[in-house]
Amino acid sequence: MTELTESTLRHNYWCFLWHTGFLALASSFMDVDTVMPSMVAEAGGGAFHIGLLVTIMLGGSSVSQILFASYLHNRRYKKKFLLLGINLRILALAGLAGLFFTLEDFAGGECVWLILALVSLFSFSGAFANISYVDMMGKLVSKDRRKSLLSLKQVIYSLGILVSAIAAYRVISLYEVPKTYELLFLFASLFLLTASFGFWRLHEIASTGEPTRRFMDFMRVIKREVRENRQLRNYLLVISTLGDVLGIMAFLVLYAKENFPSMYDMQVGRMLILKIIGAVTTGSALFYFSKRFRYGILLYITAGLALSIPLLVIFSASYTLFLFTFFIGGVLSAVYIVSMDGILLEISTMKNRAIYAGAAGAGSIIPASFSMFSGWLIHAHGFNAFFMLFMAIILCSLVFIKKLNCRK
Repeated sequence: MTELTESTLRHNYWCFLWHTGFLALASSFMDVDTVMPSMVAEAGGGAFHIGLLVTIMLGGSSVSQILFASYLHNRRYKKKFLLLGINLRILALAGLAGLFFTLEDFAGGECVWLILALVSLFSFSGAFANISYVDMMGKLVSKDRRKSLLSLKQVIYSLGILVSAIAAYRVISLYEVPKTYELLFLFASLFLLTASFGFWRLHEIASTGEPTRRFMDFMRVIKREVRENRQLRNYLLVISTLGDVLGIMAFLVLYAKENFPSMYDMQVGRMLILKIIGAVTTGSALFYFSKRFRYGILLYITAGLALSIPLLVIFSASYTLFLFTFFIGGVLSAVYIVSMDGILLEISTMKNRAIYAGAAGAGSIIPASFSMFSGWLIHAHGFNAFFMLFMAIILCSLVFIKKLNCRK
């Protein structure tokens, strides 16, 4: 297909929403902020393993995008690569379900490393798929519909997560480890398989871009873009600092396990529910105001919410107030994702979108390193030291948000 008609644009719009809806149903069963760290902690993992988990899922996978982008940038059609990445994610989830089905002794060192290996496959294949996803969303959805799509995606995603969070909560409540995780990841793999059908039906057009033959050629193109495009440069600096917000919730799960052991087992499901309610509320508000909000304002809101979480944890007088941080975390993640995805689409073009998506992965090097370092910091000096460092980095992000100067 060489051009997109109005009917094709509408068709692709709904294909993306189909994927979003079923991905949402899968997401609570494999939630990166609650289910994944809880699984590692229950298997005997400590702060180091949680840090490694966060590094793999939220940092390392993003950093790897720069390698994947160098390969995918030259591909005029990216649908098959998107499907390859999604199918590998499905296999990784099915592998986790199979691991727990055959497991006799859940708590053990070998189990922790097997889990991390499968999580690595899940995360890196997702990073591979994301390059094609960003490129295809940019070229297959008209510019005047992007804010609407991003906001509606967040509403559908949040509502779907709420439904699956209730189901996941029931699974967590009714079954014991490792049966719990066997069922969680089985459902996750089935819903993600259904979500992939939306991508099978996408009508794609060819991408256009500056060809690069070698990885170093690709890196030179990125270097040139970063040097010449001030918006891209500031965007990467925002990711490098504000991007740390996506990792803090996993450490709060570990905080709850260590500081509220008598309540922890019954509260993982509630943490998930509260986080989803925050995301649903925020996604609905963003969709309602989709023609009026500005991405720059959303980034300031993200920074403010991120600073409030450590303060609430440090000065909270009750476990109930501590649980409220998961609601804030849901709001925080929804606002951050909508704003950063929207900015990336706005500052890039069809010619360089894959390049910018790869560069965005490079911007995640510091958040990835921070997550790994945080595991050691918590183990050596406690959570207060971690919270202080986290707040200092978020305060630095305000400088780069101002320089980014988002006008849309």
